[in-house]
Amino acid sequence: MIISVKNLVKRYGDLLALDHLSLEVNEGEIYGLLGPNGSGKTTAINCILSLLDYHKGEIEVFGKPMSPNAYDIKKNIGVIMQNVAVFEELTSYENIDYFCGLYVNDKALRRQMVEEAIEFVGLNEFRKFYPKKLSGGLLRRLNIACGIAHKPKLIILDEPTVAVDPQSRNKILEGIVELNRQGATIVYTSHYMEEVERICSKITILDKGKVIATGTKDQLKSMITLGETITVETYDITKDQIELIRNLPHMSQVEYKDNLLIIKSDKGKNNLEIILDFIKKQNINFGKIYTELPTLNDVFLEITGKELRD
Repeated sequence: MIISVKNLVKRYGDLLALDHLSLEVNEGEIYGLLGPNGSGKTTAINCILSLLDYHKGEIEVFGKPMSPNAYDIKKNIGVIMQNVAVFEELTSYENIDYFCGLYVNDKALRRQMVEEAIEFVGLNEFRKFYPKKLSGGLLRRLNIACGIAHKPKLIILDEPTVAVDPQSRNKILEGIVELNRQGATIVYTSHYMEEVERICSKITILDKGKVIATGTKDQLKSMITLGETITVETYDITKDQIELIRNLPHMSQVEYKDNLLIIKSDKGKNNLEIILDFIKKQNINFGKIYTELPTLNDVFLEITGKELRD
C-alpha cells in the first residue's frame, strides 16, 4: 500500500474540514479524489504531505508514518499543486533543473532527467522562456515537469488542469496516464468529473470532508438507481403525452424544455424500446434520439441531493 489514511480529522476553528477521513491508495493506481470546491480535497493532500497539522488520525506513506521531517519518504514523492509554483527569474530549463536538483546531486544524471522531463511535457521549444512569457497551459506543464523530473514513485496532482485550454488539458491528462504506465502511482484531485472518469482506476467522492463513496467508476454507478437518460428531439408532444410517459415502467423523471424531451429512467431492461414503442403508437414526430449512461455527477446528485459542481 502506498498511502494509508485512517480517521483523519482537521478543523479550522469551528469548521470541520475533514471528518474522520479514511482512504487507501494501492501501488499502480490512478486514484481520484473527486468533489466540489471546499469538499476537503486539498486539505487532505496537505495533511498527507505533512504540510498541515491535523487533530486526529494516522497517515502512512510507503508503509511508514508520515511527518514533516520524513525526507526519506518525501524524496520519492512528486507534488504538483493547484497554484503554479515556479521561479519567475529562472527559465523553464533552469526551473526544472532547480527542483530536480533538490533530489539528484549527480549533474550528468540530473541533466538527463531534466531533458526527459522537458520532452515529456512538450516544452522543448520553450526551454529558454521565462514563466511570464508562457501561456497558462504551458505554465501548468512547466509546473508538472518540475514535480516529476526526479522520477518519483508517488505523484500527487491537485487540480492541475484548472483554467487551461482544452489542448493543454488533453496533453496533461495523457501525460498522467503515461506516468502511471511507466510505474508511478498517481493521486489526482479534481472537481471535473469527466477527467476523473476518464483516467482514474479508483475514485473516492468527498463532500464536506467526508468520504461518501469509493470504488471504480462502474462500482460507483452501480450504487444508484438511475439507469440511462433518454433524450428525444420533438416539436409536437402534448402535456397529456408527457404525463403518460411519466407513468410508463421505470421512468423516474420526465422534463420537456426547448423542444427536448429528457427522460431519466431507473435501472431496467428495454427502457429505450419502451420509449420508442410509445412514440410510434402516439404518432409523435421526432428528430434525434439518444441515450446516456449515468455519470459520476449523477452518483453525487443521488447520494447528496446536489450537483457535483456546486
